Amino acid sequence: MDVGICSDSKQVLMIGLPSSVKIFLFSEPVDMRNGHDGLSGMVTRNGQDVFSGHLFVFYSKRRDRIKILTWDTGGYILFYKRLEAGCFKLSRVSKEQKTISLDAAELSMLLDGIDFSRVRRSKKWRPPQKNATVLKPVADHV
Repeated sequence: MDVGICSDSKQVLMIGLPSSVKIFLFSEPVDMRNGHDGLSGMVTRNGQDVFSGHLFVFYSKRRDRIKILTWDTGGYILFYKRLEAGCFKLSRVSKEQKTISLDAAELSMLLDGIDFSRVRRSKKWRPPQKNATVLKPVADHV
């Protein structure tokens, strides 16, 4: 995971994630007094592998604080963001859902205060499937 801070006109946190890293947002608020051990216990009780290197995102009851827990070689990493004003915009989920899968762009929008549930993406292009009909080139007439 690459973490860096750029300094142009303002400081920006950039988190570069490989596509193999999954991001799980827990759907219920947690007590922000929980540290590495308390949050890792929540991940384990949810049936997930805390040592997988995936990111586990937790938010406070007032939605003004977020903690992100992950495991890196030899130890836990805990990111913590507290808003001085406002709250994080979280999408609504059903009560049966314990976690919500996010991609890196959605996590970035969440941390930046953007309501990503209202953002509409254009349809992504995907290469044709192997069983799709392939057009053969027409031979030149001699």
